[in-house]
Amino acid sequence: MRPEQRRIAEGILFTDQYQLSMAQLYFRHGLHEQTAQFDHFFRRNPDYGMHAAGYCVTAGLEWLLDWMEMVRFTDDDVAQLRMQRDRAGGQLFGDDFLAYLRATDGFAGLSLRAIPEGRVVHPNAPLTTVRGPLAYAQILETALLNQLNYQTLIATKAARIRDVSHAAPVLEFGLRRGQDRGANAGTRAALIGGADFTSNVGLSSTLGLAPKGTHAHALVQVFLALGYSELDAFKAYAEVYPDDCLLLVDTVDTLGSGLPNAIKVFEQLRAKGHRPVGIRLDSGDLAYLAIHAAMMLDQAGFPDTTIVLSSDLDELVIWQIQTQIGAEAAHAGADADAILKRLVYGVGTRLVTSHGEGSLGGVYKLVAMHERDEWRPAIKLADTAAKLTNPGLKQAWRIYDGRGRATADLVALEHERPDEQEQLCLRHPSDAGLQRQLTRSRLARIEPLLVDVWREGQRVGPRPTLEQMRERRRNDVEALDSGVRRLVNPHIYHVSLTQPLWELKQELLGRLRGGR
Repeated sequence: MRPEQRRIAEGILFTDQYQLSMAQLYFRHGLHEQTAQFDHFFRRNPDYGMHAAGYCVTAGLEWLLDWMEMVRFTDDDVAQLRMQRDRAGGQLFGDDFLAYLRATDGFAGLSLRAIPEGRVVHPNAPLTTVRGPLAYAQILETALLNQLNYQTLIATKAARIRDVSHAAPVLEFGLRRGQDRGANAGTRAALIGGADFTSNVGLSSTLGLAPKGTHAHALVQVFLALGYSELDAFKAYAEVYPDDCLLLVDTVDTLGSGLPNAIKVFEQLRAKGHRPVGIRLDSGDLAYLAIHAAMMLDQAGFPDTTIVLSSDLDELVIWQIQTQIGAEAAHAGADADAILKRLVYGVGTRLVTSHGEGSLGGVYKLVAMHERDEWRPAIKLADTAAKLTNPGLKQAWRIYDGRGRATADLVALEHERPDEQEQLCLRHPSDAGLQRQLTRSRLARIEPLLVDVWREGQRVGPRPTLEQMRERRRNDVEALDSGVRRLVNPHIYHVSLTQPLWELKQELLGRLRGGR
């Protein structure tokens, strides 16, 4: 793709055709400048098949805002739209509509509120709200969903891997297996969600991190193909990187040649005053190999060397490896806890592709229109209760119980102040028979989740650092009950409606159903 083509493909035309078709219709009916509000939310947590998430971690917002700052309709964009034809051969988009698009300053008329990146989020609570001229709020939908849904999906997977890995370092190795340049977004989300470092050199550089990596099997294969040995390959690597020597030992025979040859090289490094880093295991029974590799390294006098495990790891595989080491180490005469403390997990394909759940079902729905100095709430009818939207202008609140644990999220109308009410009524979003009463004095705190991030073309507040986003994630995950954090069959975290929002929803449903 040529540079000018890439600018068009990744600029403001990074949207779906129907967004532009609707925008022109709004323009024809004089609705394009009428103020609207849309909510972005997702309906369920990722389900990976054998295991499932009990929460998500939001990510992607800052990249979305970066994109919004950069794009607007250019002459080239308008020329592309002018070439489109309807079935009768006429110009699909009128010149007056195109002139309107060219004259406006992109998304400058919109305002966004959002739950900041790195925070734990749950289904059916708004992650992002978009308010402003109807045409541009509509055009934004595709790019917003594309950028926020994917990064949230990957940050969630990374958070689960981080949780099960405990204090062990997690390295992200997914660049080669990601979806084209979307792998950069996946790397960023993984670092927010819990990965400590990545092999992605470019992304590491932009975030101020040192990229991490070892060597591939190809290094050993090159030396073997040229008539040398595995030991020669290891020696060559150690000569070039004497203080960063971490050897991949499973190209030939992990325990029969790889480990013995690595130990020989480590002994030579030690004799020269260098400290070897460790080994990487990328195939076979990783738990079994980790146990016996640790024993061989200990016997050779290298008890502090790292053992990096890779090869299709995810949170469930890591959990299984840990369980197996715990069960088998003692039988081999090894200390399971000591082995687990020296492990590093290299996660690649299954993280960057969110193996088992390839997309987050985030949606973008109209919730209100402004007309004649008042807001008119909007609702979407559906055949299933789970797909009914929550109307009106809203704020999401998080409720912490007396232990300081997050016990529920509460979606309220924008003017409500649950933090000032002594008695809270939490209504199930769709089941009239389910509700819960909470006394404010017995709660630790209630906090609003949505904050201003973009107001009429300008960012609100400073950009968060990677560490700030990670700190949000650490705090929020720690505040969850252990049942919500379970890898398998997690406990359901409840998102409820306030009584006034519940009543508004029922009123609109009754009005629309009665008028059908």
